[in-house]
Amino acid sequence: MQKVYLDNAATTQVREEVIAKMQEALAVYYGNPSSTHSYGRSAKTAVEKARKTIAKTLNAQPSEIIFTSGGTEADNMILRCAVRDLGVKTIITSKIEHHAVLHTAEELEKEYDISLLFVDLDANGNPVFSHLKELLIKDDSKKLVSLMHVNNEIGNITDINAIGEICKENDAFFHSDTVQSVGHYPWDVEKIPIDFFTAAAHKFHGPKGIGFAFIRKNSGLKPMIFGGSQERGFRAGTEPFHNIVGLEEAFVKAYDNLEEETNFVKGLKRYFLEKIQKEIPEVNFNGFSGDLEKSTYTLVNVRLPFDKQKGLMLLFHLDMKGIACSKGSACQSGSNMGSHVLTEILDDTELEKPSLRFSFSKYNTKGELDYTIGILKEFAES
Repeated sequence: MQKVYLDNAATTQVREEVIAKMQEALAVYYGNPSSTHSYGRSAKTAVEKARKTIAKTLNAQPSEIIFTSGGTEADNMILRCAVRDLGVKTIITSKIEHHAVLHTAEELEKEYDISLLFVDLDANGNPVFSHLKELLIKDDSKKLVSLMHVNNEIGNITDINAIGEICKENDAFFHSDTVQSVGHYPWDVEKIPIDFFTAAAHKFHGPKGIGFAFIRKNSGLKPMIFGGSQERGFRAGTEPFHNIVGLEEAFVKAYDNLEEETNFVKGLKRYFLEKIQKEIPEVNFNGFSGDLEKSTYTLVNVRLPFDKQKGLMLLFHLDMKGIACSKGSACQSGSNMGSHVLTEILDDTELEKPSLRFSFSKYNTKGELDYTIGILKEFAES
């Protein structure tokens, strides 16, 4: 049985170079970065080097990069602190955001009695900008807009430059969950009108348990985690030095090889789209995931022409054949609930058909895609 991993939007294989850097860090640089002796200073120097490397690539300032345990913590931190510290009384988001944003916003609505508003979406799941503008002038309350750059389930790419300009014109803060795009797309924070965004290393071949928040200088946010003075006092707790080193290496490799690896993975997606439509002509694509220009090159969300009963066995069947993919986001695993993203953009008839997310990386091959589509075709004909 062939083993095929096509769930890279959930997490990615760690690069060998990243593993080597982390092993070295664990074995050699084991001092506490907050200690003043040579062991601690060596670790602290490496942490700050990583911060500067990331900042330079993003055209940010090192002080604007705050290391976190990943995207979920970073999203929580930004939304919670914005309400607590910046006088935000209204959060505007969409119903297809990652739950790290949605659930946090819902809790903040209860805790702080803020207004939670949802921007309308078009049939493909894109925010309607005219409605966003209406929500921003609805009242005089201080507002935070939180809309993701690349949707983790359907891959739609949102025009964050346009959203940022709309927010700027209306004196609103702009946060974006960019976990699916940092490491996959170029960034220049001097050109993008954005206040806050987030990243997770394991989405671009780094380790799990580490990410960062970009927090624009002089934002006014205060710490969410208290204790020590780590991360310039913004996030207390001993830095996970080995993970930070791994994050840096993965980040550097992602951007050093960005054009080459983007073209390769985009070629895989193009091949997958052509092949699956040829072998299973009745297939459909959710959102813009079947469009190479309007969706990320890293994933496709397919709606297959099977009835509901047969669809219940599909994911299990693929797993038994050695193929790893996803019914929705990995955060939904083990849940009997359907995808909140697809529920929002598909009608009842479309929801009756099974949908799967296949996501690609530099470690995949066309042969793996042939095998996967062959298994899907066999299942369709059985």
